[in-house]
Amino acid sequence: MLYLQFVFLLLMLYTGSRYGGIGLGVVSGIGLAVEVFIFGMAPTSPPITVMLIILAVVTCASILEAAGGLKYMLQVAERLLRSNPRRITILGPLVTYTMTFMLGTGHAVYSIMPIIGDVALKNNIRPERPMAAASVASQLGITASPISAAVVYYLSQLSNINPNITLLTILSVTVPSTLCGCIAMSIYSLRRGKELKDDKEYQKRLQDPVWGERIRNTTATTLDEVLPTSARNAVLIFLLALVTIVIIAMVPSIRTLAEGQKPIAMSVIIQMMMLAFGGLILIVTKTKTNKVPEGVVFKSGMVAAIAIFGIAWMSDTYFQHAMPSFKVGITAMVQDYPWTFALAMFIVSVVINSQAATCRMMLPVGLGLGLPPALLIGIMPSCYGYFFIPNYPSDIATCNFDTTGTTKIGKFYFNHSFMVPGLISVITACLVGYALATIII
Repeated sequence: MLYLQFVFLLLMLYTGSRYGGIGLGVVSGIGLAVEVFIFGMAPTSPPITVMLIILAVVTCASILEAAGGLKYMLQVAERLLRSNPRRITILGPLVTYTMTFMLGTGHAVYSIMPIIGDVALKNNIRPERPMAAASVASQLGITASPISAAVVYYLSQLSNINPNITLLTILSVTVPSTLCGCIAMSIYSLRRGKELKDDKEYQKRLQDPVWGERIRNTTATTLDEVLPTSARNAVLIFLLALVTIVIIAMVPSIRTLAEGQKPIAMSVIIQMMMLAFGGLILIVTKTKTNKVPEGVVFKSGMVAAIAIFGIAWMSDTYFQHAMPSFKVGITAMVQDYPWTFALAMFIVSVVINSQAATCRMMLPVGLGLGLPPALLIGIMPSCYGYFFIPNYPSDIATCNFDTTGTTKIGKFYFNHSFMVPGLISVITACLVGYALATIII
């Protein structure tokens, strides 16, 4: 019966994925109701902490976007890319990775992707090379961001088991490992695909009156817009928020208000700091509050919160019910072959299209199986597997932004531009992460 119920869980996740982010959340609600009232499972608690973290981070980042801070960051990034155009295949992914590291979300990639494609095309570099890698890098950076919901959830759970595990402990593993993954796929991408002059599909598109006009006259830039000083100030305040969070994480005594009390949890600190610094940005830059919900960051963040609400609650209810029966057999397999749990996380991510939801779903399973924290942190990048099926918004948008048609979804669906860079980056990150975690933790 447990296996049939697991198949039902996967069916609900797959059905929800066909409707997108909010669809995942509400279809998972159907699954939860069936689990409780038909299968007789006891409902667990909804993922309140993760949702509050997402709300706080998204609110602050949305205020940054409304204040013009995101455009300021894009201009800085564009100047870097245009001053080193021949290195676009290396710098493009590093830029999107860095933006995700700072913002805690990969959805800012939509604004920089046309610029990466423009720089590549103007220098006769196959746009697929930097664009596909940049799309993957924007998602790979989530497990390296100190304010991403995935990282903070890991911290909240593992610090309860081992007080020596801090935010810096996790980042000291995930930052270098994902950077190695990013660089590895960028090096691979340097020579991937045919040169533009030898690409028959591109040359055919170039001869087409409509496409040829778009390719020859396309110019994507943010540098022609003069931004107010408040845009720069918003970025500086946001950076100060990140620095403040890291300092508080480094000095636990700051979080201890009175002698004998337990330090305030970092998940609470991050929520507090994001709200506070969001308020500072709003006041200092005099940003109108009605602009905040209109941005890309706010909309995508709210969708993510609803998706995680349903997914995590439904899956947690199932695994808490099934764990006593699964534990013995699965524990032995995973302890002998640790990579099997990384594969399980990867597969779950392919289905549910969310790293935070994957971590919220799978970390309790790993802890329930008695897996060591070092293993769980080392393989954390495996929660990014949704490049495998090319239906994620950033991948679809990247294909649309590439006017040359070199970044594409192949005839056989799985032979798309993101497959090999994604596999290289995730496998490299997990191998490096596991090696580092065994040393650091």
